[in-house]
Amino acid sequence: MSATTVQLYRGSYLMPSLERATVSDAAHPGIISCDPEASLTEVARLMATHHVHCVAVMGTVHDEAGELPLWGIVSDLDLLKKGLGAGAEATARSLVGQTIVSVEPSMPLADAAELMRKRRVSHLVVTEPQSQRPVGILSTLDIAGLLAWGQG
Repeated sequence: MSATTVQLYRGSYLMPSLERATVSDAAHPGIISCDPEASLTEVARLMATHHVHCVAVMGTVHDEAGELPLWGIVSDLDLLKKGLGAGAEATARSLVGQTIVSVEPSMPLADAAELMRKRRVSHLVVTEPQSQRPVGILSTLDIAGLLAWGQG
């Protein structure tokens, strides 16, 4: 029998403490998204292929007021809760478990964490301040990483 030594990841010395960090210090750049009519299988494949825990559902709805953006988040937990019983006919629209809560990159990370707690969401969409275009995702795991490795 051989022994295996596990090296613990020590994080980056460049990471700030939670008190000094902004959303942009911890968020993942880019966003994985799908159409509201994407199938359960397509959503699951996006998560598995990109090793992410959520997919943004993005599209537009046309009504008498004009064109409105349709946004939502399907998390891995939503996929399990709603997807297992729904079968292959489930769409991303039907799997959405939370509406999108957005934040700007310059927001203090502690404020973003408090927003997540209050709204009971595990992911925030990071948007450009002027255009409100999504530019990244902040997850509870991203905040945990900063808590673990951030320097005071």
